[in-house]
Amino acid sequence: MERSTSPTSQLIQRVIHLAWPVLVAQLAMMANAVIDTAMAGRLSTIDLASVGIAVAITATVLMTLISVLLALPAIIAHLYGAGRGADVGREIHQSVWVSLVLALVAILLLCFPGPIIAISQLQPIVETKVRAYLAASAWGVPGVFALRIFFGLSTGIGRPRPVMLFNLLSLAIKIPLNAVFMYGLLGAPEMGGPGCAVATSVDAWLMAALAWGWCLRHPHYMQFQLRKRFAAPDRKAIVEFLRLGIPIGLTFIADVTAFTFMALFIARLGPVVSGAHQIAANLAALAFMIPLALGNATAVLVGQDIGAGQRERARHMCWVATRLGMAIAVVLSLIFWLAAPYIAALYTTDTEVQQVAIPLIMLVAVYHLGDALQGVAVNALRGYKKSVVPMLIYATMLWGLGLGGGFLLGLTDTFGPARGAQGFWFAGIASLWLVAGLVAVYLNRVSRAK
Repeated sequence: MERSTSPTSQLIQRVIHLAWPVLVAQLAMMANAVIDTAMAGRLSTIDLASVGIAVAITATVLMTLISVLLALPAIIAHLYGAGRGADVGREIHQSVWVSLVLALVAILLLCFPGPIIAISQLQPIVETKVRAYLAASAWGVPGVFALRIFFGLSTGIGRPRPVMLFNLLSLAIKIPLNAVFMYGLLGAPEMGGPGCAVATSVDAWLMAALAWGWCLRHPHYMQFQLRKRFAAPDRKAIVEFLRLGIPIGLTFIADVTAFTFMALFIARLGPVVSGAHQIAANLAALAFMIPLALGNATAVLVGQDIGAGQRERARHMCWVATRLGMAIAVVLSLIFWLAAPYIAALYTTDTEVQQVAIPLIMLVAVYHLGDALQGVAVNALRGYKKSVVPMLIYATMLWGLGLGGGFLLGLTDTFGPARGAQGFWFAGIASLWLVAGLVAVYLNRVSRAK
């Protein structure tokens, strides 16, 4: 006699089946920046510093603009769930028109980065390398956007494994490409740190060509009629796309800039405190990859269920994924709390930095619980095509309470003696938990609506 599987178990299996390839793909993307930093560090301190700054600028510019395309998986999921394959193809065509404008903005910002660089007040030798890196990155922007559209399509129809495989392939060729352009192998010019950007641009174009070449010939993608005559810009479709995508992009900006300015303010406290903060921030970013993957999977499954008219199942999926994300977060947070000294020692041998980092890692344990809740919930809302209210919540809480409160607690004596980096993390925890609670309440309200 076969054992029956409960509906909850089936939903857990669905979300894990979709989430784990997304997680691997995200970790592979993060590893690219790690590779650049590690290889630049073998050249010189100047190359290491320039690559670190340039990677931060490039990532901020690209991810801020690309985040608008995070609307694509939800839109595709709705159409796919409703069995409207031909409409999926037309939506992809409209996303290309949107991407052309976004890519042009990204190229201009990377080619003319003066206002951004002015904030950092770099040494001339570092600034020269940073500008060279950004200019080389600009050449790869169209390839990056083309890949993101492919990823949005594949994720939206519930096929994340091709995304994972292409990200892993990209990672595999990154090291040899870096070596060629950074160290001047195989007759290429020796470019140092900026060679990382040339390698990334070549990698992006190559992966985009391979991904779309494979997609246009794969039988499963034929139903979307992607090879049909390219659709002209459709004002209504583009406005609908941007109505969902722009608030998602602004939400991302609020999140990223709050974290970025937090690091810039903490840098005023000296290299030891700044280094300790970077350890904590890196740990928080790595841990967030799990709820982010679960959230991305939830958005797609919720969108498909709504497209198929299964709103009750979509609601159940939201809370199953949320409980799963929080259960994993509790385990991770306990590990961070109990193993903080050992984790700090893995990052650095400098005992002074370790002593500052240990309490920050323990704060990351508390921070991650709120991060996990909001990471799943805000993505589930994207499955419902709801992005404006979360944008307002994020901007108000993260910029106001998080960054503003962190400045007051960390660098001023407004509420007693300045608490340094811990003050910023206290404010960050408070703001993120408020974000998580408000977004979860809003998700509950949205998912109940008939």
